[in-house]
Amino acid sequence: MIDFVNWEAAVDQVDGGFLAYIYARHSCILSMFAADKNEKSSAMETATPQLVARDLFQSFRLGARRIEVLRGISLKIARNEGVFLSGASGAGKTTLLYTLAGLERPESGTVEFEGRNLYDGTSMGQARFRNRKMGFIFQGYFLLPELTALENVALPGMIGGRSETEHAAESLAAVGLEGRLHHLPAELSGGEQQRVAIARALTNSPEIIFADEPTGNLDSKTGDAIIDLLLDLTRSRKMTLLVVTHDARLAARGDRQLHIKDGVLQ
Repeated sequence: MIDFVNWEAAVDQVDGGFLAYIYARHSCILSMFAADKNEKSSAMETATPQLVARDLFQSFRLGARRIEVLRGISLKIARNEGVFLSGASGAGKTTLLYTLAGLERPESGTVEFEGRNLYDGTSMGQARFRNRKMGFIFQGYFLLPELTALENVALPGMIGGRSETEHAAESLAAVGLEGRLHHLPAELSGGEQQRVAIARALTNSPEIIFADEPTGNLDSKTGDAIIDLLLDLTRSRKMTLLVVTHDARLAARGDRQLHIKDGVLQ
């Protein structure tokens, strides 16, 4: 268990350093949350709409074939809006979400969040911005198996140089897991693991939550409960929400529904 009271000293508690070990094993996950602990927060001008994408193109090569995934997509999302993006498997939903979240640079086009181009500046600067402004929820949960629920939820703040134990515990309580703080992911059900992932997304009080198929690994009853929880929490905290789902029934519950087909919004 990490010593959050003196978390920097915890680096020496494991051979090679605990954080170095975590970074080495899970660098792809942690890059989504990373921030420089010495950087001071700065107020940013708010813009309406909050998220703007213009003429996004993305493609991949599969052998000699070039597969177009995004074909000139433009969209706007308002602050505090709950938007559900639906479409068939392979339609480009996840690619679009990752591009809008600053995780996957488009071949061409721009994405602006609160007036800032997400792909300007260094990769570290982009990661710091994501750490402050965005929360992420994934179909596969992406919980670190070595860490307890509390430690997983506190990790984004910890990487940013903040001791977030109290806030993390509050986030877990908000998703109904106050009795599971010290359980490892393997000791939790699928629904409980996704609740931990939601709490982790909330812990830095982001402006927007990006959720990629958050119910994809869950039965319909548990999935409905997860969507209820996600909508209630983001609305009560005045956060913007963008959810990718293949389930048209769930997609209809948002403030607005978008449908993607063959890389184009319908």
